[in-house]
Amino acid sequence: MEVDGEELCFPQLLNTSCRKPTTPWSEAVLLHIVLSSISLLTVALNLLVIISVSHFRQLHTPTNILLLSLAVSDFLVGLLLMPGEILRKTSCWFLGDLVCSLYNYVSFIITSVSVGDMVLISADRYVAICDPLHYPTRITARRVKLCVCLCWLCSVFYSSLFLKDNLTQPDRYISCYGECVIVIDYVAGAVDLVLTFIVPITVIIVLYMSVFAVAVSQARAMRSHITAVALQLSVTPKAKKSELKAARTLGVLIVVFLICFCPYYGVSLAGDSLLNTSSASFVMYLFYSNSCVNPVIYALFYPWFRKSVKLIVTLQILQPGSCETKIL
Repeated sequence: MEVDGEELCFPQLLNTSCRKPTTPWSEAVLLHIVLSSISLLTVALNLLVIISVSHFRQLHTPTNILLLSLAVSDFLVGLLLMPGEILRKTSCWFLGDLVCSLYNYVSFIITSVSVGDMVLISADRYVAICDPLHYPTRITARRVKLCVCLCWLCSVFYSSLFLKDNLTQPDRYISCYGECVIVIDYVAGAVDLVLTFIVPITVIIVLYMSVFAVAVSQARAMRSHITAVALQLSVTPKAKKSELKAARTLGVLIVVFLICFCPYYGVSLAGDSLLNTSSASFVMYLFYSNSCVNPVIYALFYPWFRKSVKLIVTLQILQPGSCETKIL
C-alpha cells in the first residue's frame, strides 16, 4: 500500500507504519552487495585470526591474546552488526522492538570492548618498549587473560546501565513500526562520550607517544653506535628489535582504528541535525569497516599470520599434533 506515493513497511498498520526507504532500486542493490561482501569478508578474515591464535600453542603470547580478543569483537561486528546496519539503513526493520533493543545493546558492548582492547594493546606496548626488563614478569598470559575478561564484563555491565531504559521498554522511543532507533539523553550521551571516547583516546595517544619517543631515541642510538657506557646511562633500557617491530605494527593498527573511530564520535558531537543525514551512515560504515581492515594489517605485517592461514586453508591443522607447529 502507498501513502503519498511512498510504500508502507506494514500496509495493514496504516496509521502506525513507517514508510519504506526511498533509495533507488539499483542503488539499494549495489549497497547491499558491497556491504554484504564486506560483512562476509570481515567474518572470514577474523575467523582465521581466531583459529590461528587459539590453535597454535606458540602464538599464546600476551600480545596475541589481546589480538584474539579484538578479533572476536571484529568477528561479531561482521556477523551481527553489519547485517543489522544494512537492514536498518536500506530496508524496514522487520525483527521487532525487542531484537532492535538487543541489537543496540550488542553494538554498545562490542564498541566498548574494541576501545578497551586498544587501550590494553597500547599499555602492553608501553611496558614492552619503555620497561623491557620487567615486561616478562609484569605482562604474563594469565594477567592479560584476566584483563581481557574484565574488559568484556565491564563492557556488558556498562552497556546494561547505559541502555537500561531501552532494554526494559523496547518500544519506548519507536515512533512507528518498521524502524530501529536508539535515543540517548544529553547527560548519558556526555558520560558515554567521556568514558568511551575522550578518556580512552587520550590514554592511547599518550602511551603511544611515549612508545614512539623511546623507539626513536633507541633507533638513533643504534645508528650512531653509542658506547655501552652511554647506553647504561639511558633512563630506559634497550628494547628488543622484535618488540620495536611489534610496536610499529600495532601502532599502524591503532592509527587505523583512530581514523575509523574518531569520525563516528565527531558526527555525534555535531548534533542530531547531522545524525539523520547520509554522513551518519558513512561514518558508521567507516567504523565497522575497521573490523575488516585489522586482519589485513596482520597479513601485511605478521609472517606468522600468513603461515597459519596457509596451514588452516590446506587443512593441515586437522593433523595430530598440529598445535605444536612452529609458527614464529
